[in-house]
Amino acid sequence: MNSNIVATPRDPVEMAAKLRGANYLADEGLATTVYLAVAMNRPLLLEGAPGTGKTSLSEALARALDIPLIRLQCYEGIDATQALYDWDFSRQILHLRSLEAAGSETSPDEREQSLYTERFLLPRPVLRALRESPAVLLIDEVDRSDDEFEAFLLEVLASSQISIPELGTVVAKVPPVVILTSNRTRDLHEALRRRCYFHWIDHPDPVRELEIVKAHLPEVSHRLAEQVVDVVQSLRNQGRLRRVPGVAETLDWAQALNRLGGDEITAHTAALAMGALCKDQNDRDYVREALDAAFATTSSFAT
Repeated sequence: MNSNIVATPRDPVEMAAKLRGANYLADEGLATTVYLAVAMNRPLLLEGAPGTGKTSLSEALARALDIPLIRLQCYEGIDATQALYDWDFSRQILHLRSLEAAGSETSPDEREQSLYTERFLLPRPVLRALRESPAVLLIDEVDRSDDEFEAFLLEVLASSQISIPELGTVVAKVPPVVILTSNRTRDLHEALRRRCYFHWIDHPDPVRELEIVKAHLPEVSHRLAEQVVDVVQSLRNQGRLRRVPGVAETLDWAQALNRLGGDEITAHTAALAMGALCKDQNDRDYVREALDAAFATTSSFAT
């Protein structure tokens, strides 16, 4: 995209269509929230269980708006340095050695100043987003960071600028489209919540999940897709699993079963492909028992 202005869809309907074109099926509520966040230049906070498509939405939005996606993965202990910038220490040392080898007569102050220039700057995601915008800045799993990092984010989001003491202030020509995701492992501060538009993303209902499977995996037969969705929906509703399968696991399992051949789930293929659906041994044992019961009177799974 060459323009410095994001081509915002005219309304939520067009936003939904653009997301669909990027292979993301958003319902009316989600499409409207995304549209408003982009149109009104507000950060969007997405919360929901793991595997509900929060990160995928950010990737699809970048494709839909035809702008780059820049991702900041949060983790325990992350600080402003990992988000903003750092200095290339090894290259700075080599630079000093080259000056010494060349017999440079520059003063110590001049040498020090020469170390803190653009050539030695290592931009991290937030700085890159401010410089390269228009872009989608994904701040993923913000709930894994701490209070101090939240305060830092709040300051940057409010001003769309940062100060680098050695180089000056960097101001975004166009504020990036900011999306924050949270799995709700801890409560975020009210100040950050108030700054954002908010949307809770839940697991899709059976009809929408089937649409998602067909959109992403058109090679999978309709019957197999229906059976996969039926199993996954049933497992979620039972509430017995330690790690509830998300949409990503639904797609992985459908693809794995399809690659093993056949247009429907069988006891053999279900067991072989179980690693694509369940990522916990206790969950695997439970699902196998449940499917064995379903296969007790037939060689295939009946929806």
